[in-house]
Amino acid sequence: MALREAEKRYTVDEFWTVITAPEHEGRRLELDNGVIVDMGASSKLNTVIAGRVIHFLNSHVIPADLGVVTSPDAGFRLGTRTYLQPDAAFISGERGLDLDGTYFTTAPDLAVEVASDDEDVFKKAKEYIHAGTRIVWVIYPPEQVVNVFTPAAGGEYRVQEFTISDVLPGGDVLPGFALAIRDLFP
Repeated sequence: MALREAEKRYTVDEFWTVITAPEHEGRRLELDNGVIVDMGASSKLNTVIAGRVIHFLNSHVIPADLGVVTSPDAGFRLGTRTYLQPDAAFISGERGLDLDGTYFTTAPDLAVEVASDDEDVFKKAKEYIHAGTRIVWVIYPPEQVVNVFTPAAGGEYRVQEFTISDVLPGGDVLPGFALAIRDLFP
């Protein structure tokens, strides 16, 4: 369950100072428009699905040397007051990878969120898209559905739903990538 700590609005730099303090060790924290959000622990099912996504992405990305795939520990600065940690992400090597430091200062090309009951994934998808992410996959474990968000005109986004019998494409972000939705779920 995500808990919001609303005492103060932080910048990403201030937030980073707060979350690296010893009392926050082991907590998964994000920054939503300056407000610190404790994401809490993921369910066992969500972690298994995230692991599968990372496996399938790496199986495509590494042999073709396309870039890097990140795990849930990776953080992305999406603006001066927004810092998110997707369950998985892909960053194209064409953008010039800088792996020094503790968090990424730009949006990923692909962000993957395995939805929890209390998350506003539509808001997160919009934040990713506005920051420059080209595809957002939101996986809904109970329904065994994946919503794919892509940028649309006027700063909006399009959503396409893929069900258990569909194949998830990588689009122009991951050319040639195809994943049977059923393979995401144990």
